[in-house]
Amino acid sequence: MAKLAHDHTAEDCVELVPIFKTLSQEDIETVATLVTHHHYKSGEYIFSAGDVADSLIIVAHGQAKVFQMSTSGKEQMLRVLQTGDFDGEATLFSDAEHSNFSQALMDTDVCQISRPDFQKLMQKAPTLAVNMVNALGRRIVQLEQQTAEATTASVESRLANYLLETSAGLDEDVFTLPLKKKDIATYLGTTPETISRKLSALTKQGMIEKISNNKFKILDADRLIMID
Repeated sequence: MAKLAHDHTAEDCVELVPIFKTLSQEDIETVATLVTHHHYKSGEYIFSAGDVADSLIIVAHGQAKVFQMSTSGKEQMLRVLQTGDFDGEATLFSDAEHSNFSQALMDTDVCQISRPDFQKLMQKAPTLAVNMVNALGRRIVQLEQQTAEATTASVESRLANYLLETSAGLDEDVFTLPLKKKDIATYLGTTPETISRKLSALTKQGMIEKISNNKFKILDADRLIMID
């Protein structure tokens, strides 16, 4: 079984994706045969606007940002892909081009499943096709629930989760924030000033330590997890 830099197998990549988690172990092993692996260094582009979007992209380890470029050349953050996140499930079923950019924020391992390979498998295994349609339906419901939760969770909770996910993505308790505070604010739905205040508050409460301007250390992960 092929492995990535951080010892993830192809099956691990498939199991990271919610739309595959309800499949049988046999189906997961079948889908895993389609997975290809890529390693991106910090700053490298995973895809760019105008590229053919013909693959499901799974972040097996690391962190990447997805953003748009305005006509004036200004970057607009859309979302951050953490370990276990994915992008492009719709491309498994229809032709498309990327309208956004994705860039690795740290050294990042990515698994990909191409649409041609996936559709060939659907033709050979009708049961898997039915399972996938059902799983996609559950995914839509899950996304709606996540959207509702994101609007009710506090900024402190969202920031704490971001810090923990970033630390986990780097496998380090001491890390430099890969995003600027304005981009973290966009990602978390708040303002840069609020991010600065909340970081200071978490520092005063002994949950994190500020090493330098954008470098922090996780001191109490358990308390960070419990913030609501």
